[in-house]
Amino acid sequence: MHKPPSHWDIFCSVIDNYGDIGVTWRLARQLAAEYAIAVRLWVDDLHAFRHIYPAVDDTAATQWIDAVEIRHWATPLGRMEPGGVIIEALGCNLPDSFILAMANQSPTPVWINLEYLSAENWVSGVHGLPSPHPRLPLTKYFFMPGYTPETGGLTQEKWLYQRRDVFQRDTQAQTRFWASLGLPDTDARRLRISLFSYESASLASLLDTCAKGNTPIDLMVPLGKAVPQIAAWFNAADAQAGDTFRRGNLQVHVLAMLSLDDYDRLLWACDLNFVRGEDSFVRAQFAARPLIWQAYRQEESAHLDKLAAFLDLYCAGLPPADAGLVRDLWQAWNREEDPGGEKDIGALWPVWLEAMPGLSRHARDWATHLAGQTDLASNLVKFINKLLESRAF
Repeated sequence: MHKPPSHWDIFCSVIDNYGDIGVTWRLARQLAAEYAIAVRLWVDDLHAFRHIYPAVDDTAATQWIDAVEIRHWATPLGRMEPGGVIIEALGCNLPDSFILAMANQSPTPVWINLEYLSAENWVSGVHGLPSPHPRLPLTKYFFMPGYTPETGGLTQEKWLYQRRDVFQRDTQAQTRFWASLGLPDTDARRLRISLFSYESASLASLLDTCAKGNTPIDLMVPLGKAVPQIAAWFNAADAQAGDTFRRGNLQVHVLAMLSLDDYDRLLWACDLNFVRGEDSFVRAQFAARPLIWQAYRQEESAHLDKLAAFLDLYCAGLPPADAGLVRDLWQAWNREEDPGGEKDIGALWPVWLEAMPGLSRHARDWATHLAGQTDLASNLVKFINKLLESRAF
């Protein structure tokens, strides 16, 4: 029998404001809640963390929230005894002094490199591979989130689907949610859309088409990178949380930055969700609503390969016409090309609205498919326990 690790250390460097810490915090919280694992979460930007989880004290060096110990990852880190499991999350690099301390432990910790999510074919070939340190007696293992059983899976808590379904059936709960955001209960005849995106050259075309269209739309926009563009489109100097702008059949409601749990509710409450990056993208898939993803831009357009790989999976169960529409509109939103042309998002938008009933059914089927897979935390625990057991012999 192997001895369970005293605690796990998870390191997160906040690169893109919220996505990195969103993914990492959900994982840490789930490991503590569902597996009673003592988790020490290191975060270098507590201010960004506080934006998505207001209980966080961004001045505290150490704090406990939801049974997770949260440490400010300062430089230098100082002398620290590493846990039995070390997770290097989403491209961050551990301090050299901490790696040396890991090498001096007996037994040495299990070292996991938790990578970004991708649906690309190569992911399953890399998942679980060892990477020995060139000088120290340490081995790092690649752990790849993904959509197939050959990968590490997705972060989805045990409570997620039941809580979502109860909320989506409870109109009074939704009314209370809108009221908590300072909004009246939305008219059922209006299409409710959330938009959480990076800057986009296609945004003006989308707003133009929504305003001129026949479908009344409420666009819910949490504070973020797209808000200055939206304010400029309305000829406003700026936009603050609580502002509402109107033009034609479009109403835009600017929301304060939501907590992770309230953001889940926003995705559940809307009819369609524009999302970005990784964390909001995955949570929108679990919401069982149609979605439009804006991938994080990468050099040499590598993000378009990730987009295409996911679309191959997501569109597999769609009728050809709907599959082609999803591909064209998602590509238009990400490429930001062909303004005013037949592949512009504004040109494709009316067709998308007509296809919404079928796209909504497919979104629920996709969420049901994901629910049948083993989640990331469970796969991670299983993988680490197997490594520890192999060391015991």
